[in-house]
Amino acid sequence: MNQHTYVTLPNYVSRSEHTVNKELIIDHASVDVTGDRIPDQVWLTGYKQDNNSPYITGISIAIKDGATSNFFRITPNENSGYNPRLFLGDFTGDGTADILVTIDSGGSGATTFDYLYSFVQGKPQLLFSSDVYNDYWKYNVSYLDGYRLQLTNSNTEQVYTLDITSRGKDYLDGIYNPDGTLKSPIEGWVDPLSGLYPVDFEGDGVYELMAFQGVSGLYHADRFGYVQNVLKWQNNGWSLLNQWFAIYGAPIHTS
Repeated sequence: MNQHTYVTLPNYVSRSEHTVNKELIIDHASVDVTGDRIPDQVWLTGYKQDNNSPYITGISIAIKDGATSNFFRITPNENSGYNPRLFLGDFTGDGTADILVTIDSGGSGATTFDYLYSFVQGKPQLLFSSDVYNDYWKYNVSYLDGYRLQLTNSNTEQVYTLDITSRGKDYLDGIYNPDGTLKSPIEGWVDPLSGLYPVDFEGDGVYELMAFQGVSGLYHADRFGYVQNVLKWQNNGWSLLNQWFAIYGAPIHTS
């Protein structure tokens, strides 16, 4: 699959977010992304088909090399959605900013399309893709006897078990027999990426990625919490630093 498309930045780029069928500048940053210590210009651009809709199509990254004035274009695999945004920061530890693009899908799962690129020496390298991430990380969510939910991550072979009695009698009666055994096997699921955030956990100027994936039971709104993975770039790839199953709290019931 071709992840990159290169074209000359057109002259009709518009800075107005209310221009229909003309390329608009959504975000812009001036920072060195080529590694020569000369600031480059980085734009996040796209198109609006309808001024009344926040939906953006044809989202891409345009780069002007500060040393050569050459223009480049990078087009993510998924390049349409809502609220596209740009973040520039060093994720690899080479002292040069990398380019992170995040796009909201707008679907019921509130998932995101996320792509992180290095552009050192004017050569684009895809460091992170939500497409690859979602294919790699695999989970099973199962209801267990005794009013419990179990999340298993097959990548790490870690198991997380949650007491779900706080869901209430009506909810539990639809799933369990009076003795606490399941009426029938029930599976929940883990959503694709529901948010990807740059965080400098070590305070050294090099960012890690913190990935969120929603965990649901019977239906999407039956959300229990999020799987949170912290990834660090090491040895030309991503290493898992920490993983949590972060759950929602429940009200304290007093008699």
